[in-house]
Amino acid sequence: MDPYDPKVIEAKWQTYWEDNQTFLFEPDSRKKKFYVLMEFPYPSGDGLHTGHVRGYTAMDIIARKRRMEGYNVLYPIGWDAFGLPTENYAIKTGINPIQVTKERTDVFRTQFKSLGLSFDWSREINTTDPKYYKWTQWLFLQFLKHDLAYKAKATINWCPKDKIGLANEEVVHGCCERCGTPVEKREKEQWMLAITKYAERLDKDLDTVNYQEKIKTQQRNWIGKSEGVEINFQVKKEVITVFTTRPDTIFGATYIAVSPEVAKKWIDIGWPASDAIRSYIDTTLKERVTGDFTEKEKTGIFTEFYAINPATKKEIPVWIVNYVLGDVGTGAIMAVPSDDERDAEFAQKFGLPIITDYSKAGFEDFGKKVTRFKLRDWVFSRQRYWGEPIPVIHCATCGIVPVPEKDLPVILPEVDHYVPSDNGESPLAAIAAWVNVPCPTCGAPAKRETDVMPNWAGSSWYFLRYCDPHNIDSFANFERLKETMPVDWYNGGMEHTTLHLLYSRFWNKFLFDIGLVPTLEPYEKRTSHGLILAEGGVKMSKSIGNVINPDGVVKLYGTDTLRVYEMFMGPFSEPVAWSTESIIGPRRFIEKVWKIGHEVVLRGKSSPGTDTNEFEVVLNKTIQKVTNDIEEMSFNTAVSAMMICVNVAEKHTPNKSQFERFLQLLAPFAPHVCEELWSLLGNSESIQKSAWPLCDESKLVSNTVTIIVQVNSKVRASFTADLDTSEEHVTVLAIELPEVKKWLTEGYVKRVIFVKNKLVNFVI
Repeated sequence: MDPYDPKVIEAKWQTYWEDNQTFLFEPDSRKKKFYVLMEFPYPSGDGLHTGHVRGYTAMDIIARKRRMEGYNVLYPIGWDAFGLPTENYAIKTGINPIQVTKERTDVFRTQFKSLGLSFDWSREINTTDPKYYKWTQWLFLQFLKHDLAYKAKATINWCPKDKIGLANEEVVHGCCERCGTPVEKREKEQWMLAITKYAERLDKDLDTVNYQEKIKTQQRNWIGKSEGVEINFQVKKEVITVFTTRPDTIFGATYIAVSPEVAKKWIDIGWPASDAIRSYIDTTLKERVTGDFTEKEKTGIFTEFYAINPATKKEIPVWIVNYVLGDVGTGAIMAVPSDDERDAEFAQKFGLPIITDYSKAGFEDFGKKVTRFKLRDWVFSRQRYWGEPIPVIHCATCGIVPVPEKDLPVILPEVDHYVPSDNGESPLAAIAAWVNVPCPTCGAPAKRETDVMPNWAGSSWYFLRYCDPHNIDSFANFERLKETMPVDWYNGGMEHTTLHLLYSRFWNKFLFDIGLVPTLEPYEKRTSHGLILAEGGVKMSKSIGNVINPDGVVKLYGTDTLRVYEMFMGPFSEPVAWSTESIIGPRRFIEKVWKIGHEVVLRGKSSPGTDTNEFEVVLNKTIQKVTNDIEEMSFNTAVSAMMICVNVAEKHTPNKSQFERFLQLLAPFAPHVCEELWSLLGNSESIQKSAWPLCDESKLVSNTVTIIVQVNSKVRASFTADLDTSEEHVTVLAIELPEVKKWLTEGYVKRVIFVKNKLVNFVI
């Protein structure tokens, strides 16, 4: 028997798959399609880590199983390559981001191929390729055409370190999610996408898809739908409108609490606020960067005017407070200290009334029913360099003019310096030859937009481009989209369920509305995986030096061992710690498979094993469990079942047919060793072209049993007999066993105790 050498075996079959284009999706196939998708990666400088391997291997297992089940499988790959890390690297080193991206994608591509992932590489895409972002720009123009893209002055989250505006979703606990710097608030004109117009549908249509419940919950929490009423409180000739889900508490309202954002708007339109009020507003808005207002001490300032409570007809004071947010509801609330803990804390601090005994009758007279959402329009522009140029031109006469479609793509020009300015302008603003252009409408001197799109733009529609990646006439042919969409199974990280997942659903719904895609939702099923932690259960970190690179593991143990270990190490949806020691188990498992395979080969193509009936029962149980476990993403228990099956195979050596079915079961997990053994058994086609094994339920119950033989109640031997063998026959077989016969010669048998299908006990 040749020793198991993964380096030789894995290189051989990776070359075979590539040469034979084994994993190509077949357009116009009569097979039923199955579109399986893993979030495409950002090609970082560090290359893949073991966390990447977990998710991609899991979806590869599903893709390989579906092919063997007879599906026409699309499992594509590409690169989400615009964004801050590459730009910051360019700022630090002066190396062009285009060059950096090429070098990094080359590394990732090599690593992916070394992992034996069954991607259709003919569909590879890159968001930084002008042939790709031409269509990202074209899609933006469709939003503009349908009044879903607009430019407006807005208070934005500004990261002073990265010098970039951030969407609300990119701010975590008041800090930039990438660099951790506390975020400032700045007013700036920004491009916005009106995602709020789709808020109701984004929430409601979650009922139509097969997402894990935790994913639906995160989506709904971010959308933040709430049903309530709006009530107007008269203030002289003006009104303050509040939103509340508890209109029945209006009789207990003792003051109005207004956010500093709303109060600032009053000042902007002419409210002659005092210096103390102006100072309080400015200070409180600056404190917003902490991100957690519920834990902060409640502060406020009296506006010096009153509103009329429409239920009691009494005046109640209007306060500006730090615990009401300008982008939640109307930015103002009716404060009911007897029914709300925050209001009570504030009222007690500032000596405001608390009414505990009041009637709730008649509150319906003041309610206008409305639905509100926490979701806000998407800040879509960034004042950076490494992103898709926004394809509009600003003309003093014509206003905002779309770049004509014939002039797309607007190519990102090369620059000498990548650092954005402190005043918030993109580095593109300094390139006069690129910025200054004639207006496409009137021909007068005009200027290009110098903001670029966020890193989320290219990933909001990449799943559609995979369906038709080389189309030069449209972003994707409608018939090709009908052939492949929706994505049948999409897996990714939980950290993307309130960003990318929401954005891409929004884009798809808009494109469906204008007749460009065939499905209302882009993903039929969405699952998520848990993180892989470093040894000891701590988070992997480059700064700590505990990141596990898969290259070293592959070199030492082989790809199949790494794949099996990553699936075996714990429940797929939960975080799990890496253990170098534990990887030995999967390696020994594969070596056992290798040894048994060679024993089957050596016996010849038709020779039976030593006890094929016993193994047949275990094999069918394993087929049943692994088949079900893959669908439930219970990969760890699937591997465990196959390990048990192999242990049985060592005692009851399978015949060729049985071992082939076991290899088919293992092939999605450890494809290289299975291909090699499949070939050694005389099969000319790839195991990937064979059919997934089916469980024969009639074989789940063994037709043989193990009989325990005792002498004076002490176990002396055991043997296998047919199910329901008679007492007489069992007794004869037991007496002839050498281990039993020597005990029986020392005395005479007084009595035989027989338990059917279990044991025989000779009392001497």
